[in-house]
Amino acid sequence: MSGPITVVGTGTGAPLPHDVLDGARLVVGGRRHLDAAPVPPDAEQVVLGPLAPALDVVERHLEKEGRVVVLASGDPGFFGIVRVLAERFGADRLDVRPGVSSVAAAFARAGLPWDDAVVVSAHGRDLRTAVNTCRAHPKVAVLTGPGSGPAELGAALGADARVLFVASALGAAGERVERVTPAEAVGRDWGTDVSVVLCLDETRVLGGVRTVAGADAGPARWALSEDEFAHRDSMITKFEVRALALARLGPRLGELVWDVGAGSGSVAVECARFGAAVTAVEKSPDGVERIRANAAAHGVDVRVVHGSAPAALDGLDDPDAVFVGGGGRELPAIVAACARRARRTVVVAMAALDRVPAAREALTGAGFDCDGVLLQSSRLAPLPGDVTRLAATNPVFLLWGVRTPVCREGVAQ
Repeated sequence: MSGPITVVGTGTGAPLPHDVLDGARLVVGGRRHLDAAPVPPDAEQVVLGPLAPALDVVERHLEKEGRVVVLASGDPGFFGIVRVLAERFGADRLDVRPGVSSVAAAFARAGLPWDDAVVVSAHGRDLRTAVNTCRAHPKVAVLTGPGSGPAELGAALGADARVLFVASALGAAGERVERVTPAEAVGRDWGTDVSVVLCLDETRVLGGVRTVAGADAGPARWALSEDEFAHRDSMITKFEVRALALARLGPRLGELVWDVGAGSGSVAVECARFGAAVTAVEKSPDGVERIRANAAAHGVDVRVVHGSAPAALDGLDDPDAVFVGGGGRELPAIVAACARRARRTVVVAMAALDRVPAAREALTGAGFDCDGVLLQSSRLAPLPGDVTRLAATNPVFLLWGVRTPVCREGVAQ
């Protein structure tokens, strides 16, 4: 049974059903939707701006059993007003008639499938989640808003090897879909008609046959064996240590992870396989090339910065989580620099036990709750005669700090 609130998606090419406004006592929508619709002359109109006042007007009409029509863009159940209406009035009161979403329309204009795309909203939200998703995934649709448009997205992506398809006024007479680089997007005034921005790695936009829509489900296994990475003289975080480090880092889509003193980049690659955006910092030129080769071999994007920490960290975006796998005598200063910037957690791996106190002090001094464990494992190894022994690996102390939920730089976490 249809409810008293009819929610109609329009504005991306599909015509408004001719009878949808018949008998409406209240019509709610954006200014352009109301101007384009045959609103009955005796119906009250509410231009959508702040939601709370509009919802109060809707409630008053429902109490009078008046018919309410809400005009929305595209598919109102996709990052749209259906969620708010259902929470306030109940899903059983809604008669939803979806149109084509701006995301579907934009990919159609680009001639691309989108069952493997990740969709992220930057409308009224922090842009960093969208930026990190764009860095990590080859096919992303970003729903934009004031202060989070193509120019801001392009500035945040910088020299990233992506292209942006900026779709404006989809379905209208002035529709535009423009292909630009992130750098080209920065210098433009895009106005208020931008519907959605597609951020694409054009070498990987087609992908393969899909069974589940959206982002990949994540790796089938992690803490990969050392022989699955190129490394120098066994200078690589062992898989037992990596397993616990990944558990404490908690890398996920939409977040940024630093791997500082990355070496072979094994931790960076594994974090990227979980969907996080990753920046690996490495001081040796051969290490930089090794990290890039390992990222390519595992089909992930890792931004590699050639330089010595802590100085090399200065120009980087603040991370959600940090793994510190190298540092030598500079380790306390590196951990302190990472702790000042990390939003959530810092994990430090150390072979030298005498460096633990200073690293712990750097974490606790930055307001982290700190814990740690000494990892010492023995692996099965063959012996002559078809028998097996236990071969001990070098012990490693893993220290981690988790930021307590207090104000950081004046902002409640």
